[in-house]
Parts: sequence; structure tokens; C-alpha cells
Amino acid sequence: MEKVNVKQQKAKPGVARLNINGKDIEAKEGQTILQAAQDYNIYVPSLCYLEGIHQFGGCRMCMVEVEGMKTLVASCMVKVKDGMVVRTNTAKVRQARKINCELLLSDHPQDCLACERSGQCELQTLARTLGITSHRFRGELSPGSVEVTPSITRDTTKCIQCRRCVSVCGHVQGIGVLDAQGRGFSTVIGPASGLNIEEMDCTNCGQCVAACPVNALSETSSIQKVWDAINDPALRVVVQVAPAVRVGIGEEFGMTPGQAVTGKLATALKEMLFDDIFDTNFAADLTILEEGTEFLERAKAAIKNGKGVLPMITSCSPGWIKYLEHFYPDYTANLSTCKSPHMMLGAVIKSYYAHRLGVDPKSLYVVSIMPCTAKKFEIERPEMVNDGCRNVDAVLTTRELARMIREAGIDFENLQPSEFDLPLGLSTGAADIFGVTGGVMEAAMRTVYELVTGREMPLEHLRASSEKGHEHIKKAEFKFENCLPQYDFLEGFTARVAVTSGFVGAKELMEQVAKGEGGYHFIEVMGCPGGCVTGGGQPRSTLRTAWASRAQGLYDVDSAKKLRKSHENPAIKKLYTDFLLEPLSHKSHELLHTHYTPRGKYNERLGPRED
Repeated sequence: MEKVNVKQQKAKPGVARLNINGKDIEAKEGQTILQAAQDYNIYVPSLCYLEGIHQFGGCRMCMVEVEGMKTLVASCMVKVKDGMVVRTNTAKVRQARKINCELLLSDHPQDCLACERSGQCELQTLARTLGITSHRFRGELSPGSVEVTPSITRDTTKCIQCRRCVSVCGHVQGIGVLDAQGRGFSTVIGPASGLNIEEMDCTNCGQCVAACPVNALSETSSIQKVWDAINDPALRVVVQVAPAVRVGIGEEFGMTPGQAVTGKLATALKEMLFDDIFDTNFAADLTILEEGTEFLERAKAAIKNGKGVLPMITSCSPGWIKYLEHFYPDYTANLSTCKSPHMMLGAVIKSYYAHRLGVDPKSLYVVSIMPCTAKKFEIERPEMVNDGCRNVDAVLTTRELARMIREAGIDFENLQPSEFDLPLGLSTGAADIFGVTGGVMEAAMRTVYELVTGREMPLEHLRASSEKGHEHIKKAEFKFENCLPQYDFLEGFTARVAVTSGFVGAKELMEQVAKGEGGYHFIEVMGCPGGCVTGGGQPRSTLRTAWASRAQGLYDVDSAKKLRKSHENPAIKKLYTDFLLEPLSHKSHELLHTHYTPRGKYNERLGPRED
């Protein structure tokens, strides 16, 4: 290696100067070589590395030469030092990466053409980048089997042992269902004792699926089932779209993260020959009317006779619901009884809309397009049935819909926008922000405060803030003054609310509740960190800003709408006038509300985990 001298300058505190490929750069002390290179757009391949989540150094794809070191080093594990000289693209480095990649491929299934990750597989992309055009090494397939749950399919023969899923499940979500079992070539990533995911405390959140670089973990596909329904002349296929999908799916077609493509999405669904294209946002507005009224009833009972069950906790996230059923089963009574929005809309479609059409509800097939893998489990819960009909028949993730759009030969990016169908396609801005952590609480308080006081809540007051020492939890207070006569029981009452997302935050918040801390009255929890915009079924992104861009995209959609409060939605008002009568009516309870199933922890049900 030819010697390179890093320019000698007076050192800045907290800054390391180094040279990468002949280029003098500055990096923060504590950064790894890989992070420093990425900051300067210097390409270094990696497989097992996951920014801010997982540093393992196992794949050895990020190997680089460092002057003065005898061997190549994993750049994701070695921290920068002042005066360091690094080369990322020498013949030695390229050869080592290529051999390591070939060895990974040697015991990997060679079914790329039939694999749903083909074209989006990180191992396949890396092999192409490294110039691998043949299989020099042939070995045994990795040991394992295929497990299919309603939400997640796990094919351990395709696992490359990167352990990204282990870190996401254990550290980001704090659950720890997945880990390395066995040793050497017999190592399998999965639950302890050879158990299946379904036997564990898995919440079906799908964050492991989003993190997997290959197809060892994927959402359980509903694509063929939906195509079959569309092609069945006996069925009227109704589709609905969740808010986070409209700011995510464009990424699958090379569009900017966070770009709202609502109109293109509606057009694509029409070209796919769905019969009715409705919006889950309609039911998000409906949820606010039901949930907001439920909160007021609980607050009234608590204030007047101390019998109201508070804090009330939102029930929109099925991953969160299952988490609470496992880890905090004693608090199922605190959950709002409201079904999640897409389940509400399914129930409305198979009752109100079926009656309007004059058809048998069993002839309606409801498909939900969701950013979430847990929704696939949710639709199979036995309580999500009315009059013998499942509320929703199939769930497609954002990624699955993108595959179907490509399969149908639709040029998504160049589609002309159109509108969702009425009456169940109209929504307010409050519904759009359901896809962002804190959005459900903000939407609820926009309506609750105005219903109670007759005045609009200043919107800037609704963005909760984090408290030092509790960064996962955001809090806010709302004082009710000069209340309307029917709500005089709230006069002077201060509602304390809290918001969190991801199960690490959920645990922290629920521990506060269990200890009687916080004095909360209303709590929002989303299962995925950041809310639905980061759902397990959303496009996989390597861009650091993608999640924030999606969230901002939903706030922009909200700001652009004339109607921004759920109780202002005229279609919701008509639904109550014509069918439901009022929030929490007998008909509403029958169709829109549910109950929960305390499940308990794995080690309480089946015995201790093996570490």
C-alpha cells in the first residue's frame, strides 16, 4: 500500500481527520470508518449492518484496508482515528469481498427467478455489484424449514445469518422472539427450543421482515388470493387504502419518499379492476367520533363516581393490541373498545353499503391495503366477524400492492390522478395523520376539545413534547374551560395525554401506568417506531430520511385539506343519520366495537425461554 500523508492541521475537538481513497475528510470521533465513508458518499458495501440498530461485522462485505494494519478490517466495526489512511477499493479488498459473497451464495437457494425479492434482494444486488457471474462454490443449503403464519413467512434456508432481525426484535422492539439457535453450520435464527413464531410473544409487527436483506422473512402473501377474488364474477371486490400507504408506495416506483400519490393510487386500483375504491381514512374519521365519545363517557364516569376505566388507550394498532395482551393482560379493560379503522370500514361495507346496493354481504369481498403485517393477523381474530361475515377478507401490504401493480403492467408514475369512490371515500385531514405517531391523539383532541367547548383547539398545542429522561414518551395537557352545558362535568378538568410508538416506548409507558405514575387519562400507542409510516409492510428504504419524509408528507396532506376535523366530515354525519344514529349507539357497538383476549407471556404459558 502506497503511503499517504494526511494533511497536518490543528486538530478540532471531537473531530478525526483521515484519508479515504486519497481524499482528506473529517469525521466525528466515535464514528466507524463505514459511517465516515457514507457521510462523504464513498461506497462501501454491507449486508449485516443496519444504521443505528445493528453492527455485527459478520458478513465481511465492508472490508477495507487501513494503513498500518496487517489484515483487512470490517469498516462497520472499526472506529476512525486521527491520521488514519483507508482504501476501500484495492484489488485485495475487492477479491476478499467477492470470495465472501460467493461463500454466502454457496449455501443459499439458487431460485432467484422465482423469489419475490428478486430485483430487491440485497444479496443479489451485492453479487451483481461485485461482478459475480457464476457459482464457483457449491455447498449444502443452510439448515431449516418454512414456517407460515397469518402475518409472517419464515424460510430459514434463505437466511444469511446477518442477525439484523435479531437486533430489531430484541433491541428496537424489546421483545426478543428471534435469536441464534445452535452453533456453527447448524445455526438457525429463530425462537428458542425449535418453537414456531406463533407459539411465542410475537406481535406480528413485521419490523424483522422490513430489516431482512433477503427473503428469509417476508409477509405472508395474499396476492394470489386477491387476484382470484377479482377474477371471480360472483364477488364484488371492495378495496380500501390506509393513510401511510399513499406516502410510501411511490418509493417502490422510484419516486421521492413522502410524496403523496393518493390520486395515482386510486387510478391504479381502478385499472386493476377492483369494483369499489374506498379510503380507510373515512373510517379513521369514524373512529375519532366513536373513540372520542368513548373517552368522554369514561371521563364522565371517573369524575362523577370514580368508576370510569382510565387511562383509555387507543386500539388502532393490532401489533400493540397483541403486545398488551401478552405483556400487560391486566390492562385490556383500558383499551378503547373501538375496532381499528380498516376493520370498522369492513363492517360498514358489509352492512350499510351492502344494504344500499341491495346485495348479500357475503358477495362483498373486502381487501385492505395496509402498511402493516399485523393487520393480516388482525382480520383472522374471531371477534372480527359480524353476522357470520369477516369484516375484512384479505390484507395486502404496501409492498404486495406494488408487486401487483407491476404484474398488471401499470405505469404507476405516469398515471393520471383520480378520486376515491363515494360515499366511503371522503375524509378529513385528521384521518391522514393517523399514519404518524401522535396523529391519532391529535385527531381525537381536535374533535373532543371542540365538541366540549365549542372552540377550536390551537393546533400547535397538539404536538406533544418529550420529557427529559423519557425520550420515547411525549406528553401534553388540555384544560377544559367554559364548557358547553352538556359537558359541564368537565369544567376545569385537565386531560393529561401521552403518546409513544414502538414496544420499547410502550413498555416504558405501561410501567409508569402500572406504578400509578403520570396521572394519564388518554394514551396513544403505535406498535411500529414512528407509527404506520414505518410499518413492517412499507417499502424497504436505505435512505436515512425516508421515514421522516413520509411523516411530513402526511402532515402536508392534512394541512392542504379544507376539512381537518373528523366531526366535520359530511359523509360521516350522513352515516350516523341514515344508519348508526349516534356514536356508541347499539348499532355502533354491534358493528364498530370489540373485545380483547388476555394471552400472557410465553414463559408463563410454556415454561422459561432458553437463552
